Amino acid sequence: MSPDASWNFAPGVVIALVLYAAIYVWRWRASRTPTEPHPPEVWRLLVFLLGILVFAAALLSPIDPLGEQILAMHMVQHVLLLDVAPILVILGFTKVLLRPATRRIHWFETRAGWLAAPLFAVFFYTAAMWVWHIPALYNAAAEHSGVHVLEHITFVSAGFLYWWHLLSPVSTRLRREGMTPIVYMLSTKVTVGFLGILLTFAPEAIYEFYENQPEFWGLSPTSDQALAGAIMAVEQALVMGIAIAFLFVRMLSEADKADERAERLADREAEQAAGRTPATKS
Repeated sequence: MSPDASWNFAPGVVIALVLYAAIYVWRWRASRTPTEPHPPEVWRLLVFLLGILVFAAALLSPIDPLGEQILAMHMVQHVLLLDVAPILVILGFTKVLLRPATRRIHWFETRAGWLAAPLFAVFFYTAAMWVWHIPALYNAAAEHSGVHVLEHITFVSAGFLYWWHLLSPVSTRLRREGMTPIVYMLSTKVTVGFLGILLTFAPEAIYEFYENQPEFWGLSPTSDQALAGAIMAVEQALVMGIAIAFLFVRMLSEADKADERAERLADREAEQAAGRTPATKS
């Protein structure tokens, strides 16, 4: 017996993704004018559109119906919505692209108070994974479409807020100097990865909904759960490693830029000082 692997062209999701892509492409093209000193690069466009495709894969492709039958595929859907898609979409932004909305973003962050704090993003991200993997809630999401939509909204919101503090091209309330971004990331990746390890080595299946499913692909409920936990743990470790490398490179780049600014400032001060020094009479 084979699982249902059909495509799901939900009109609301299709319209939203097409609209987001169209707005971005329009803004990207408008920003690449001869008068713009810092036009967005082509790779920004590509990663943003790839992020839209990842959203489409998670919500419209066979991953969605397979997730209702196989726990491991449900986990794939979770990590796409929580990490992969938000990372790609946010990397597609630049200060120039966000310029029309920058003031509104700052206004919202100011008014949001503690909701816009990095500490809240850490708790929200971690809680989104731990709480939704409580058996009663996980079973409810698998059985009821409305709860499943709420689960998706939670993951996407938590992912965007969390990665916005790390990757946003406009300033946030997270200090990006030194070890702060790495500690911020480790505080979530380790705790969520631990959840994946618990699922991987659990002695028996804990999700009743998937216990009652046929053993698709030869996966028993316990092995299906172990595979799902391994997917979560490995994905968290991979993302953590890649993100640490990215943050380290960005830290070195920002340090080099700071040194260049300091050198230019010192040169200007030296030139000004030389201009004020009176000429020596012969």
